[in-house]
Amino acid sequence: MELGIAGKVALIFGAGGGLGSAIARTLAREGATVVLADSDASSLAAVAASIRGSAGRAQEIVWDLADIDSIKGHVAGIESTVGPVDILLNNTGGPPPTRAAGQDVVLWRNNFEQMVLSVIAITDRVLPGMRAHGWGRVITSTSPGVIAPIPNLGISNALRLALVGWSKTLSREVAIDGVTANVILPGRIATDRIRFLDEQKAKREQRALEDVIRESTDSIPAGRYGKPEEYGDVVAFLASDRAAYITGSVIRVDGGYVSSI
Repeated sequence: MELGIAGKVALIFGAGGGLGSAIARTLAREGATVVLADSDASSLAAVAASIRGSAGRAQEIVWDLADIDSIKGHVAGIESTVGPVDILLNNTGGPPPTRAAGQDVVLWRNNFEQMVLSVIAITDRVLPGMRAHGWGRVITSTSPGVIAPIPNLGISNALRLALVGWSKTLSREVAIDGVTANVILPGRIATDRIRFLDEQKAKREQRALEDVIRESTDSIPAGRYGKPEEYGDVVAFLASDRAAYITGSVIRVDGGYVSSI
């Protein structure tokens, strides 16, 4: 299937991690120029090198999402070197596991700025170019916790849900301009983040890590954790010409993990 994204410029956040790097590799294979953004310089460089080693086009930027003031400069640099952003993949890191009650307001504020405010500000910066060209894709990766809140992820559940409401509202404002805005939800995808959460649960409950993983996979109808590249494939479709009539949606990639409709 021809996706129609060859030559497009894709800005991907969290590109040094499991989900972000898988998305970047998939889009690069489809011919997009990928701009990789992450705060981890070494991971970022490794992903960029692997993409270029496979004849893909990649540029990396060390980018701290907590630094809202750096957005204009970073995006201007992208525009001057590879062109306006056509595809934006909002993929932020997750906050530490916490209960919903009793958290310091500073922790809430810091995570809000990094996970929510930065996403909104970056999107606002690239949207005018998308609308002017009559084509754009804003894809925001959140969590299944926005549908069924996950125990001990109180901050994540609350802040990621804010992005769902924002994305849906945005989608109605920009659809007439050929821009789509969708949310994609990873289930239990085999990344370092999921490994970390499993390890934290094993430690908290004083159980063997293998037992925690077995219990988790048993709760997934597909019987396994997802592969990062499976997530990347769905993102590539949402970014494509073929998905031009999909907007304002929440797409699950979870092997049936979330039981609610």
